[in-house]
Amino acid sequence: MLQIKNLSITHKKDLREIIKDFSCVLNYGDKAVIIGEEGNGKSTLMKWIYDPELAEEYVECVGERILGKEKLCYLPQELPLATREMTIYEFFAKSDYFFDYSPKELVQMTKEFHVDMDFFYREQKMGTLSGGEKIKAQMMRILLEKPTVLLLDEPSNDIDITTLELLENLINNWEYIALYISHDETLIENTANMVIHLEQLKRKTEPKFTVAKMPYRQYVEERLHNFDRQEQQALNERREKRKRDERFAKIYQDVQTQLASCSRQAPSVAKNLKDKMHSVKAMGKRFEREDENMTEMPEQEEAIFFKLGTKELAIPAGKTVIEYELEELLTPDGERVLAKHIKLEMRGSKKVCIVGNNGTGKTTLMKKIATELLGRKDIHAEYIPQNYEDILDMTQTPVDFLDTTGDKEERTRIRTYLGSLKYTADEMERPISELSGGQKAKVLLLKMSLSKTNVLILDEPTRNFSPLSGPVIRKILSEFPGAIISISHDRKYMDEVCDIIYELTEKGLVEWENT
Repeated sequence: MLQIKNLSITHKKDLREIIKDFSCVLNYGDKAVIIGEEGNGKSTLMKWIYDPELAEEYVECVGERILGKEKLCYLPQELPLATREMTIYEFFAKSDYFFDYSPKELVQMTKEFHVDMDFFYREQKMGTLSGGEKIKAQMMRILLEKPTVLLLDEPSNDIDITTLELLENLINNWEYIALYISHDETLIENTANMVIHLEQLKRKTEPKFTVAKMPYRQYVEERLHNFDRQEQQALNERREKRKRDERFAKIYQDVQTQLASCSRQAPSVAKNLKDKMHSVKAMGKRFEREDENMTEMPEQEEAIFFKLGTKELAIPAGKTVIEYELEELLTPDGERVLAKHIKLEMRGSKKVCIVGNNGTGKTTLMKKIATELLGRKDIHAEYIPQNYEDILDMTQTPVDFLDTTGDKEERTRIRTYLGSLKYTADEMERPISELSGGQKAKVLLLKMSLSKTNVLILDEPTRNFSPLSGPVIRKILSEFPGAIISISHDRKYMDEVCDIIYELTEKGLVEWENT
C-alpha cells in the first residue's frame, strides 16, 4: 500500500499553491493515471512521491507519505544530465541487481523490448539514444530492480507502436501498484482503472483534485454528465431565485409605500403595517439563508484553444511542398547506415505522418527535411523538434522568445495569447527552462500561429499535451489549411489528422494504408 495524506505543494517563486490537501491510497492492482493541464503539478507530485528532496529546489511541500515495505522505482520525464553522459553499460551496471541476472534472462528482456542482444553492453552514451530508446533503457533497468511501485512520468513519449503495446501489457499485467503520467489517450483508455485529476481553477489561483476509481473513459463521461447536471440544476435554482426575488421586492415595496403614506390618525393600521414589514424582513433573511445552500455553478479547467492558420494559407493542390531523395540515411555520427533509397514527394495541403521502430532514424530524417524546407522562399515552414531545446533559448521568457519587434503593443498581444493558453502572468516572465514540457510546446505552437506558416514540420506534436487537451490539438491540426509533415506514435493523431502514413524501414519509406 502507498498512502499520501494531506499533501500541499506551493511554488517558492510566486507562492502559488498547485496542490492542496491531497490525499490518496493506492493498493496492489491499482493502475492510476495522473492527468491535468500543463503546469498543474503532475510531475512535481510524482517526484515528491518518489523522493521529496527532488522537488525541494522549487516548491514547498507539506504532507505525509506512507510507504510501508514498498520498493519504488521512478522513470523521470527527462533523462538526467549525469545519466546522459553514461554509456549504456555503465547505466545498467549502476544497478545493484544487474549482475544477478543470467545472460539468458537478459537476452529474453532484449527480445521483449525489441532491442539488439548486445544492448546492455554497448559503449554508446545514453544521451545519444533516440527518445524511444532512452525510455526503453530506463524501463528495462527499472524492471531489473523488481519494484512493487512503478512511478512513470511520460513512459509513452517517443516509443514506437510495438513498444507502446508492450507498455500496455506491462501495466495491465502488473500485480502491484502502477502510477503514471501519460498524454497518450489510447494507452490510458487501455490500462487505467483509477484517475487522479489535478486542476487549477480561477486563473490558476485555486487548486482542485479528483480521485476516481474507474476507467478513464468512464471518468470523462461521468465528469461531463455531472458537470451538465450540476450546471442545469444551478441555472434552474437561479431562475427560481430571480422570480422569487422579484415577488419579494414587489411585496417589500408595497408595504414600504403604505407605511410612508400611513396617517398618524390610524395607529392600529400603522402597527399592522409595521408588523407586516417585520415579517417581510424575516422572510428576506430566510431567503438569504436558503441562498447560501444553492447549488454552485460547476467549475472545470477548460482545455486550451487557439487558431492555427487561415484559409488564405492553404497550399494549391498541385503545388510541390517537397520532393526529397536521400540515397543513405546515416546516424548523426556517420558511422552506421539507418536506411537507404529514401524518397518523399508531397503536394498540396496533405498531412503526412512518419512512423517506425525506435532507432530507425525518424528524427534524424526529420531534421534533414526541416533544414531543406526552412530554407525555401516559396513556402513558410515552421519546425517543432523532438527536443525543444534545439530551437528554444531556455534562458528567455516566453514573451521574449515570441517578441520579434520589441514593440509594446506586440508584447501586450503576446501576453494576451499566452493568457488564452492558460499561462499565469508569472509564468510568462519565467525562463523557459522552468516551464513544463507542455508549456514549452505551447510556446512553439503559438510561434507557429503568429508566424502565418503554411507548412508544419512536427516531431511528436501531441507528446506533451494532456489527454483532455489532446482532442483540441488534434482538431486544430486536422483543420490546419496548410501541409503537415510529422512523426508520431499517437494512434489517435494518426487516425484523426493524417492523410498518409509512411513507415521508415531500412529500405526507405513504405506507405501504410490509413484505416
